[in-house]
Amino acid sequence: MNYVHPEYLIEAGELATLLNDENVRIFDTSVLLHRSSNAYTAESGRAHYLKEHIPGAGFIDLLDDWSDAASPFNNTLLAPVALAKAIGDTGISADHKVVLYSSGHIMWATRAWWCLHYAGHKNIMVLNGNLSAWRDAGAPLSAGTEHYPATTFNAPPNLNAIVSTQEVEDAIEHQVCVVNALSPELYAGTGDFYYHRRGHIPSSTLVYFDALLENEYFRSPQQLLEALSTANLLQEERVITYCGGGIAATVDAFACKLMGQHNVSVYDGSMSEWTASDERPLTLGDQP
Repeated sequence: MNYVHPEYLIEAGELATLLNDENVRIFDTSVLLHRSSNAYTAESGRAHYLKEHIPGAGFIDLLDDWSDAASPFNNTLLAPVALAKAIGDTGISADHKVVLYSSGHIMWATRAWWCLHYAGHKNIMVLNGNLSAWRDAGAPLSAGTEHYPATTFNAPPNLNAIVSTQEVEDAIEHQVCVVNALSPELYAGTGDFYYHRRGHIPSSTLVYFDALLENEYFRSPQQLLEALSTANLLQEERVITYCGGGIAATVDAFACKLMGQHNVSVYDGSMSEWTASDERPLTLGDQP
């Protein structure tokens, strides 16, 4: 059994054959998360990139360059026109084959993939196994900074790839499948960490993003099929994924795409935005 869309992933050995391909754009998308008391702080992974990266790879600053600094919520995606400009400034056109990886958690690579997917790019891959897979393969590494020349990115955006709070509220009313990608403790509201208030969005089911991965690799097609089908994600007409701030949710969404669920969206504001208003309900416990 294979993934329905294996072209969304690339293995280290295949990537090694593309290093001299002028139409390929490789990017480190690393972000480091630090937890203190009841909050996470994010730090750019640029310092790690400067120490070692795949030869030729540029760096995408998801925190500053591909996020809306004016938003009260972290990691808010830029509006389509601004995102297209940021993508072009990074050196990506709609014609390039783009490969994304992270030296930290793979969710930052899937987040960058989802940003490009939202912007309308058609040829994007995530390095399966992340930078550690490249390192384990004995492939070469470079240090310092590298850049691709700025260009113009122009493509019709996939606006339904991202949804707002209002769209989530409407989806719940119409019994759309809404999926929480966080840990079982966060979902149930039983852990010592939570986003402003405990619990999960009412009617949403749980598919913990980490259960879809093994050592930064996506699990086998059979394992993903079982995990996603058990939660009914592949059978539903539409799926919306969310997490704390729209990052881990892209792991679930990407896995759905891998396994053929085409109508999947990410709630960009996720719990950070949902819990900002005490009027929005939350459910405690391990049931939707």
